[in-house]
Amino acid sequence: MHYDPVKDVFASAIKKNPSLRILFYKLLDMMFLRSWYVRRELKAIRIKLNGKLNIYDAGTGYGQYSYFMAKKLQPNKIYAVDVKENWIKDCETFFKAKGFKEVAFGIEDLTEIKHKEQFDLIVCVDVMEHIVEDVKVFSNYYNALKTGGVLLINTPSIFGGSDVHDDDDESFVGEHARDGYSFEDLRDKLSPLGFHNFKHKYSYGYWGDKAWRLGIKYPMLALNKSKVLLLLLPFYYLVTLIPVLILMFVDYNSNNKVGSGITFIAEKK
Repeated sequence: MHYDPVKDVFASAIKKNPSLRILFYKLLDMMFLRSWYVRRELKAIRIKLNGKLNIYDAGTGYGQYSYFMAKKLQPNKIYAVDVKENWIKDCETFFKAKGFKEVAFGIEDLTEIKHKEQFDLIVCVDVMEHIVEDVKVFSNYYNALKTGGVLLINTPSIFGGSDVHDDDDESFVGEHARDGYSFEDLRDKLSPLGFHNFKHKYSYGYWGDKAWRLGIKYPMLALNKSKVLLLLLPFYYLVTLIPVLILMFVDYNSNNKVGSGITFIAEKK
């Protein structure tokens, strides 16, 4: 399956209506378990780091996490980037209209960025699995962080990430350059660069995986076949929403030994 065509449909739908975009952000935060985990870690990082945070949103997409951080991680200054020019322009228009003066946007290729000791926090959600030259990007992140700065990565894991469970399985998302990472993969790639104090949490364990299939995978497969089926989604979620949220809640409060997603945190020495 290819996510990008479906994501572009949503991007087109929300770009003309700020209220609709905010509602879309709330739906993403509710329906994607990774957002539960990421927002929890961001709140903890805000408590740990003092003063005004200079934040780099690496691969902002719709601008979902920049919106959350601009509202919930104050005081801060955010620079959000993506390679998709149209998405960045849409974000700029929306954030300017909502009066977020401390949020700026740019079109950047993460393999080519040259920032030096500029940021207190780098947030990278569902990005690294799309990039072949991941170590180069990790090195760029290290250079971009101030001493003591924090890197937060959320990505599929090797334990069923991209819906790959066996050698013969193909990635659920055609745009992925790799199926995912383990804690050890990320630690071993970041440690030689100078990162330390590693922390991780696996998400989408047994119950979270069931929630993802019921709440995200099956609807996305349907939409990838026909956008007309978007009209039927409200009726689908009338039946499935409560079970999905319960399964997500159980996962969120579990200590998953493995899971198809991983949230990984590291600090710059």
